[in-house]
Amino acid sequence: MITILGPTATGKTQLAAHVAYKINGEIISADSRQVYKEMNIGTGKDLDDYCINDIHIPYHLIDIAEPGYEYNVFEFKRDFQTAYNSIISRNKVPILCGGTGMYIEAAISDYKFAEVPENKVLREELLKKSKEELIELLANYKKLNNNSDTSDLSRLLRAIEIVTYHSAHPEKLKTQNSIQTKIFGISFPREEIRQRITERLKKRLETGMIDEVKLLITKGISYERLITYGLEYKYISLYLSGSIKYDDMFNLLNIAIHQFAKRQMTWFRRMERNGFDIHWIDGNQNLETKTKEIIHHCSL
Repeated sequence: MITILGPTATGKTQLAAHVAYKINGEIISADSRQVYKEMNIGTGKDLDDYCINDIHIPYHLIDIAEPGYEYNVFEFKRDFQTAYNSIISRNKVPILCGGTGMYIEAAISDYKFAEVPENKVLREELLKKSKEELIELLANYKKLNNNSDTSDLSRLLRAIEIVTYHSAHPEKLKTQNSIQTKIFGISFPREEIRQRITERLKKRLETGMIDEVKLLITKGISYERLITYGLEYKYISLYLSGSIKYDDMFNLLNIAIHQFAKRQMTWFRRMERNGFDIHWIDGNQNLETKTKEIIHHCSL
């Protein structure tokens, strides 16, 4: 398998599609928000990139969940394996492409993920505690690198439920055969990524991203639920609900995406420290050169 990763706004999808076009491949998305239907502009699906010279490049794990649903890494690992097996069975080359480090690592690591059942007894005990106490409890099990597990009570309870289950059942995380993959990362100077993010944000706002969020709201997705998806959906929801003004929305969102890109690179660097070999490609090279570099490096 080929894996193409990188921070947001680095052209991963376009590059993956061109590689797939050249080698008869299919793409498996590793993006935690592109799984949701009707969340297109805000998640950067860029579906037009999958069509090259009137040839449609098959893709997987995009538009597989309803907006409002809480998709998770266990489901991704399961769905990834299904897509991978399907592609291999048709003698095609799977190309994993995305920027969600947790999903990428779940796909290519040698750990299997166990589906954790709901623990009603534990939840009843946890509900007696304050949010601060719950966060402290979770922190005893793992390092909290971001607020994804602590953003609301339901996520916090579920996170504690998962870590306590794994603590009691370590055999559920036993190793399995990992998938052999060549990993490529797209690299730009930090300031250039910042510029690309800002320019892309302006373009998305001009091409209907706010209307996309409005439509989700009219279909019954609450502001509170949209905010949990973060970034575009969070700040546009705050704007539409009257909590912040347009200029504040743009500036806060722009900063948040820059910070998100930095966290993505931190994750990828951690993967390297943990033994994953990432071959970094200069993003400023033209598309043909980058495509050829990947194909040559994989001896395809």
